[in-house]
Amino acid sequence: MTSYAGTWSYDGIEQVVLLDEEGRAIGTAAKRSVHHERTPLHLAFSCYVFDAEGRLLVTQRALTKVTWPAAWTNTVCGHPGPDEGAAAAVRRRVRQELGIALDDLRVVLPRYRYRAVMDNGTVENEMCPVFVAWTADQPDADPDEVAATAWVPWPEFSAEVLTGSRDVSPWCRDQVVALEGLGPDPHAWTAAPASELPPAAQDQLS
Repeated sequence: MTSYAGTWSYDGIEQVVLLDEEGRAIGTAAKRSVHHERTPLHLAFSCYVFDAEGRLLVTQRALTKVTWPAAWTNTVCGHPGPDEGAAAAVRRRVRQELGIALDDLRVVLPRYRYRAVMDNGTVENEMCPVFVAWTADQPDADPDEVAATAWVPWPEFSAEVLTGSRDVSPWCRDQVVALEGLGPDPHAWTAAPASELPPAAQDQLS
């Protein structure tokens, strides 16, 4: 395995970790080829990044994305590479996509899993632990990944998602419902124990 340009790869091709139904790693696949009408279950993550004022950094996916192009969503999503720590993968991805550093990174929804199908039949099929973090930085987005960014107060964002007045990606909609169940204040969301993560993510949490 080699690391190049901040991504985890074999022979220069970025990989994702394939999972069985219990969340154990069973192999790898090239990220660029894994999403199709029969997308295999694989490991991912989502992260919600806040500023000191309690605003959430929301992002619009680039128009060239294979899944949900142009959709507004949570701050960042991605895939840990083989042998890459989950928290390290979150930090890598926010640095690549948004040019920001994170403080107080913690996993708050360790068991989140979803399957979603686009109108063209392309499937997302992920075990996707959800992280929360804070930043003092302003985003400098990579246009190949992010079309636009906005800071939105969390109460406003969550209320609009829950009422359906704000259109977001299907995973973001599900995650906001679950996050609201943790309470209204993101600072009070407690870190989950590593034992609640999929085994593949337990192996690479740090």
